[in-house]
Amino acid sequence: MTQWKCSNCGYTFGADTVPERCPSCKQTCTFSDVTCYIPDCGGPGNLDPRLVGKKDKPVNE
Repeated sequence: MTQWKCSNCGYTFGADTVPERCPSCKQTCTFSDVTCYIPDCGGPGNLDPRLVGKKDKPVNE
């Protein structure tokens, strides 16, 4: 499961695909993939702490 972060409110959540609206703020937003892909932070399914706190290039608009 991919971990996504809302560009509007910063909410992070796990989902297989990006929703049209944020589950938290209910806005149409862009979402950044903040999934951990390395063993140091637990691997896929976990948040990458290096990405959660910064502005990332959005996956969709």
